[in-house]
Amino acid sequence: MRKHSLLIAGHQTSVTVEDAFWDAFKDIARARSMTLNSLATEIDTARGDATGNLSSAIRVHVLKNALSSTP
Repeated sequence: MRKHSLLIAGHQTSVTVEDAFWDAFKDIARARSMTLNSLATEIDTARGDATGNLSSAIRVHVLKNALSSTP
């Protein structure tokens, strides 16, 4: 697990996720022609007032993306 810095809505924040999730997160951003900060902002906005933190929200996003890509 590693800590990664992101800029969301002009605020510096950090997330701690496993390398496999971070690699998949980068792949999703690249496939959508987005920066990591833009994708993280989108994920953060979508989670709204839901409980949990941004690290968890990123993991869930990566998992949902992987499941939707599976035949």
